[in-house]
Amino acid sequence: MHNNFAIAIHGGAGTLDPKTINSDQKKAYNDGLKVAIEAGYAVLKKGGNALEAVEIAVISLEDCPLFNAGRGSVFTHDQKVELDASIMDGFTGEAGAVASVSLIKNPVSLAKNIMVNSDHVLLSGVGAMEYAFKHGFKFESESYFHTDFRLEQLLVAKSQNRVTLDHNILIPKPIGTVGAVALDSSGKIAAATSTGGMTNKRFGRLGDTPIIGAGTWADHNCGVSCTGHGEFFIRNVVAYDIACLIKYKGLSIEEACSEVVFNKLAPIGGEGGLIAIDKQGVIHFSFNSVGMYRASYGDKTGLFTGIFRD
Repeated sequence: MHNNFAIAIHGGAGTLDPKTINSDQKKAYNDGLKVAIEAGYAVLKKGGNALEAVEIAVISLEDCPLFNAGRGSVFTHDQKVELDASIMDGFTGEAGAVASVSLIKNPVSLAKNIMVNSDHVLLSGVGAMEYAFKHGFKFESESYFHTDFRLEQLLVAKSQNRVTLDHNILIPKPIGTVGAVALDSSGKIAAATSTGGMTNKRFGRLGDTPIIGAGTWADHNCGVSCTGHGEFFIRNVVAYDIACLIKYKGLSIEEACSEVVFNKLAPIGGEGGLIAIDKQGVIHFSFNSVGMYRASYGDKTGLFTGIFRD
């Protein structure tokens, strides 16, 4: 039996200017993070597995309108919501992912179902929706996913004729992608990520979130969930690169994350961050943006939530 167990989550990297965010906003984000991290930690505390813990934590973040996943997702150019998610079991090496689906309340659970009940890893679009319907998934109305500030962001992005991470728009609202990594008491690791993508995206654009190895990775040594400008994370296979640095070069989790986020991504304009956990239960948050919504909870370390670098 493994002695340590811990979980970490993120609600996106980039975030607001610390000079403009007010105390009410800070409290709302921290409360949303706290609810999600405590939900995941409760699974681990009662002896549940890491895979269940990351799913439960991400579901909580998907259900919270503050974060760009599930209910709080940003709008595409056509004022629709397109959702992506992935999950990976570090013990078995199995993974599931879904891309470009709409009206699915919890895409992370659909990704898990694909992993467990199909012969596939990644399903997308209409086919993924058909799969979800056949497996009894809950569909919501378009109004469930409609938030006024996401519409405002879309209108600004359209006026500027650009596709953008929502924290790059000069509107003081929250930013993209959510995720979780966990180590359970038996020493198993899992990771999961979910997102609504980029504001004003077109042509079925996908980021790193549904791509195993780019936005999500878990094995016997570590679990990683990424957030940021997905194109850069795809090109650099970020989540898997961190696992490789740990496995093949013997780097610590902090060294591996710093190498990728600051020495590899930052010089080429790859803004964003990630959360990671190793087989000892060490958690590391790494981001080259202004901030990253994040939280952790370990049996040895207690509860932590944060937004900026302080």
